Amino acid sequence: MTAVAYLGPKGTFTNVAVDALFEQGDTISYRTIPACLDAVDHGEVDVAVVPLENAIEGTVHLTIDYLIHQVDVSIIAEAVMPIEQHLLVHKDFTGDITSIDQIYSHSHAIAQCHHFIHEQIHEAEVEYTSSTGEAAAKIAQAQGNHAAIGNVLAAREYGLHIIRYNIHDYDNNHTRFAVVQKQPKPIKLRDLMATHHKTTLMVTLPSDYSGALHQVLSAFAWRKMNLSKIESRPMKTGLGNYYFIIDVEQPYDDILFPAVQAELAALGCQTKILGTYPCFPIVAPTSASSTKK
Repeated sequence: MTAVAYLGPKGTFTNVAVDALFEQGDTISYRTIPACLDAVDHGEVDVAVVPLENAIEGTVHLTIDYLIHQVDVSIIAEAVMPIEQHLLVHKDFTGDITSIDQIYSHSHAIAQCHHFIHEQIHEAEVEYTSSTGEAAAKIAQAQGNHAAIGNVLAAREYGLHIIRYNIHDYDNNHTRFAVVQKQPKPIKLRDLMATHHKTTLMVTLPSDYSGALHQVLSAFAWRKMNLSKIESRPMKTGLGNYYFIIDVEQPYDDILFPAVQAELAALGCQTKILGTYPCFPIVAPTSASSTKK
């Protein structure tokens, strides 16, 4: 049985992703992304599932930075899930949306619903939590004119009422989740169909090499290797020092990638393969009445 760490508590979007990916296993919730990644790095669990990127808010920098600087694990799968944010209230709440004076949720969820909050409940005070699941748990334990932003699973898990469905600002709201592993061993996923494969690399440029980034990209371009993402992050060694995360839309092979790495090494660049993995589309639980209002 696979032991899986995820950003909890129950009712988070990561919890939904874990349920969609794994048919059976021992799921263990952790309060923060670093705690999840530490758990797999220390061998407490077999794999961890953490959010990697949101279509609206972009990269989850905490995940990327922790993967680079703090742990030695590999990405073995990616799951992409549509995100529906709803406004949740206590089951005994009797007011309307205008009476809500406090909103709890994760900072990314709050940002995904910025226009809704600004236009409809701008006077409510925003309280940030470590996850949408934690926000829902707080509402379940407290009476008052409070609300949480979360998903259908959180509403079911904590017995909350959805007072407003689909409050996210953009319809095409998706999140990428990474499945990471420390020691290579077979992991059984549900019978899902991968849409494509990716390889993710970290590239560190030489600090005194003019035009290095252009030459890095050229190493992929002339080999006709499609890059779906390139992003810079600070090395945390001083201003102006960056590394680059590059997603290549193909699995690692024994010809193209070693040639790219050799070419980059000749330029004075350092490379590290963060993972080569299948990408799966998954679906979150929805409600029949979840139409945008």
